[in-house]
Amino acid sequence: MMKIGVFGAGHLGRIHIKCLKNIENVEIVGFYDQNEAVRKEVSKNFGVTGFEDATALIAQSDAIDIVTPTLSHHEVAMQALKAKKHVFIEKPITATLREAKEILDYSQQHDLKVQIGHVERFNDAFLSAKPYLHQPMFIECHRLAEFNPRGTDVSVVLDLMIHDIDIVLHTVASPIKHISASGVAIVSDTPDIANARLEFENGCTANLTASRISIKNMRRTRMFQKNAYITIDFLEKKTNVMQIRDLLPEDEYALLPLIIDLGENKGKKRILIETPTPPKVNAIEMELSLFIQSVIENKACEVSVYDGYNALDIAYQIMDKFIPTKPIV
Repeated sequence: MMKIGVFGAGHLGRIHIKCLKNIENVEIVGFYDQNEAVRKEVSKNFGVTGFEDATALIAQSDAIDIVTPTLSHHEVAMQALKAKKHVFIEKPITATLREAKEILDYSQQHDLKVQIGHVERFNDAFLSAKPYLHQPMFIECHRLAEFNPRGTDVSVVLDLMIHDIDIVLHTVASPIKHISASGVAIVSDTPDIANARLEFENGCTANLTASRISIKNMRRTRMFQKNAYITIDFLEKKTNVMQIRDLLPEDEYALLPLIIDLGENKGKKRILIETPTPPKVNAIEMELSLFIQSVIENKACEVSVYDGYNALDIAYQIMDKFIPTKPIV
């Protein structure tokens, strides 16, 4: 039985508490939140002890789940790591690269597990798309959200785009050779809408757009590779795969076949459309389960501290390209 303590009992923290209660071999020691009213409310509604003393919660736990605002990730993580506790940190890993590097170095030196909450890795749609992904050469991501003051303490790149940065880095697995980007502050003190173009050494190009001032929510990615086009809708949890295959004789007589003529005596191809059935998983519960499993079995975390650091590194390289602007509204 692994004892775990949760830091942060806001919207996402409460979801983490609910998920942890469903996982076997886990005992929730309790949670810590600075707000006394929140501690009382969550303790009553979830039947979990609210700690007034953060140090006491860390001392009684084997691992700490950090679901606090980004600006406090480093402080809480280092306090837990120095107490020899394993750590799960919601994305992004920290607010700065220096802070992330300190967590990376300390956890590695002391053989402590740190997993980062890049939850889209466990989205139903992405899981169903992964078997079809073979060296994409062009990727287009759109992550749009209606305005919500929660999360505006950081740029839209750290708030939203970092999800797609992690997915792209995980999928392409090639060094980046060039980044171009632009971002604009509309209602916040930091950019609310941003676009980035990542060019990889293997020839792949990824175009990422993130906005938190949209009139509708969208979390959609398109990946193009040799003889295939894959769309991944992270919001609707749907995946479509279109593949170009050699035309077989019987295809000419198939019911409503999608056939294209390549012209110039290059023959014909058939387009096959698949809609893989996504696995029915709770992405947050799955990532927390894998973290706990990595601690119990002493194996590598599914989303490592290196992954978190690399995603943050690229995020800052993107933001460094922005021309400073003042909010338009």
